Amino acid sequence: MLKGLSNLLEIFCEIDDFCNATDLLIQTLLLLTDGKYSAPRGPECGLVNSEIMTILVLYHMSGFKHFKIFYEAIILKSLRAEFPQAPSYARFIVLTKRAWMPLTMFMASKFGKKTGLYYIDTSKLAVCDNRRINRHKVFRALAERGKTTMGWFFGFKLHIVFNDLREIVAVRITPGNVDDRKPVRELTKDLVGKLFGDKGYIGKELAQDLLKRGLVLMTRVKKNMKSLPMSMVDKALLNGRNIVETIIGHIKEYSSLRLPKHRSVPNAMTHLIAALVAYQINPLTPAPMPIALPQ
Repeated sequence: MLKGLSNLLEIFCEIDDFCNATDLLIQTLLLLTDGKYSAPRGPECGLVNSEIMTILVLYHMSGFKHFKIFYEAIILKSLRAEFPQAPSYARFIVLTKRAWMPLTMFMASKFGKKTGLYYIDTSKLAVCDNRRINRHKVFRALAERGKTTMGWFFGFKLHIVFNDLREIVAVRITPGNVDDRKPVRELTKDLVGKLFGDKGYIGKELAQDLLKRGLVLMTRVKKNMKSLPMSMVDKALLNGRNIVETIIGHIKEYSSLRLPKHRSVPNAMTHLIAALVAYQINPLTPAPMPIALPQ
């Protein structure tokens, strides 16, 4: 059975309960523009927000690489009884942007526990091939050129903090030219304990600022730097930091998180949030600690 369909009812009920609890706030935020309410345009949609959100999350759990194929083969055929009011593919694409705000709020409601042990990493989200940067239009006003260890790219950066249970604790999206260290203070503002990152987060001022509010930043050092004393447990935790890259790779690949195929910024961001929600609903199973922590 297609992944996600076995617990379709559970996923929908959880999303629908959330939407019912926050419906007034969501509708107000969606309709309120510069202090004035704008009347909805076009024919009335047969799908409620929770159904739109469920369809998007199911797609990012399904393993399909193309949304049109998934929607027409699964939603309009296999799941027609579950979504009897589902419109045509073209009409659904128009409706997708309606799910952005409730999906973002739902994602925030499912952030993981504050365990005291956290991992941080940044991943590039390229919006086009470097050879097409000058011709790119969709994200031109938002995306920027950035550089990673793999080279230059044009797009955004996805900054994620996980706890040791492999749950997402915080997320930020920035233009590609933003330094990896810049969003760290905001991302971790409510966290205390230990934060493990790669060499891109090395910074004396950043480490001191985090330490003042109870968060110890631990990274590997560069060749020309002197390493600081570290316990065996902390070394084991730092060595386990590569699981973050595995998780992000899992989200990007399995959820078909490919921005270049999108022709609309709102829809692209909605799919990005849906991919993160899909992981929150079905996260990777935590692995046992490499070294037992002292009681």
